Amino acid sequence: MAGQLILGLSLLVGLHELGHLLAARMFGMRVEQYFIGFPPRVFSFKKGDTEYGLGAIPLGGYVKISGMIDESLDTAQMKAEPQPYEFRAKPAWQRLIVMLGGIIVNVIVGIIIFVLLTYKNGNTYLPASEAKYGIVAYDLAKQIGLRTGDKIIKINGKSYKDFNDIRSTDVFLNDNSSYTVDRNGEILTIDVPNDFIDKLADKKNAGSFVEPIQPFKVGELEPGKPAIKAGLKTDDVITSVNGKPIRFYHEFGEITSKSKNQVIALGINRGGQQINLNVKTTPEGKLGFYAVNMLKTVTEEYTFGEAISIGTQRAFQVVYDNIKGFGKIFRGDVSPSKALSGPIGIAQNLFGGVWVWDRFWTVTGLLSMALAFMNALPIPALDGGHSTILLYEIVSGRKPSDSFLEAAQKVGMVLLLGLMAFAIFNDVFKAVF
Repeated sequence: MAGQLILGLSLLVGLHELGHLLAARMFGMRVEQYFIGFPPRVFSFKKGDTEYGLGAIPLGGYVKISGMIDESLDTAQMKAEPQPYEFRAKPAWQRLIVMLGGIIVNVIVGIIIFVLLTYKNGNTYLPASEAKYGIVAYDLAKQIGLRTGDKIIKINGKSYKDFNDIRSTDVFLNDNSSYTVDRNGEILTIDVPNDFIDKLADKKNAGSFVEPIQPFKVGELEPGKPAIKAGLKTDDVITSVNGKPIRFYHEFGEITSKSKNQVIALGINRGGQQINLNVKTTPEGKLGFYAVNMLKTVTEEYTFGEAISIGTQRAFQVVYDNIKGFGKIFRGDVSPSKALSGPIGIAQNLFGGVWVWDRFWTVTGLLSMALAFMNALPIPALDGGHSTILLYEIVSGRKPSDSFLEAAQKVGMVLLLGLMAFAIFNDVFKAVF
């Protein structure tokens, strides 16, 4: 997990800071330092006027541009007469492009990643029409009125084609969302509370909303576990447990979860032949096999031109979701402690414990767009804060004093350090409790 996070963040931060560096050099500004990571420094070398280096704390990076008030707070340099190669000596519009350079690069990187993943993988999904047996409603779904066996026929009054749309951000981040449900021939409307995402964000509710009711067969068997010891084989279809007929995976799971560390009798259909096996479950109520969903998924493949359009849309969906999420927080629908994650939470919840390249690049693309959005916020010390001040200068024709810029930088740094401390503490608290 940590290795994936460090690699992903280092890549994105390096490219972000490179955006500032290239824009600065394009306008003849001197770049004194380009670092990935924060001090203490691991190593550095100098080429031309710029020192390139790597810091030991891989949670960010920076470029130091001559004549700019930044996190270094180099006030001595600012007291001297401006030099032609300094940031402060350049027109406001050039300084604005330099400040936006990192954000622009992160957006471009995010779009490229999503476009290439879309072109490579297409879109594999379970059609809504294939979920013909209805849904399995877990506790959270039951709290809003959904029931196992319900067939969700519309989302927010509209038909849908992908079963995952039921669990999409368009439902949980929008206000006044609803499901139209067919319950044994009766059509019902189930409203989704505006603060429902706050419950979904709780660690104890992870993954416990709805799933399609699915017929299943035995897939890969885990070595040394009860299933393989008892003689269960890949492609076996379990037809009964303890004499009770079953057809769907949730039925099987409900029985085994109540039969922990017990011997259960399985009825098996193996290639048309009916056999019986006795299996002792694990202390967790498991048998040790992966279930194969027998519902049929669909894969849509895209031309490169289509991938550009769809991938770009997917990239900017991250930004739209962040905006909606912050709106939920500000309105009090979502608790900040549940919604905000630091590096520990990102590593655990997004990257996972196994290295999968598609997932790595998907998460890196998400982070690239999220970093662009966060850096664009008008908070002092962030690119968005600097850009807001520069826009004021361009519109008003008045340049803020160096003392004001220094004070704004200090306030922004305190805010950012406080936010980072809160996020890390929050990650640790959620991991422990």
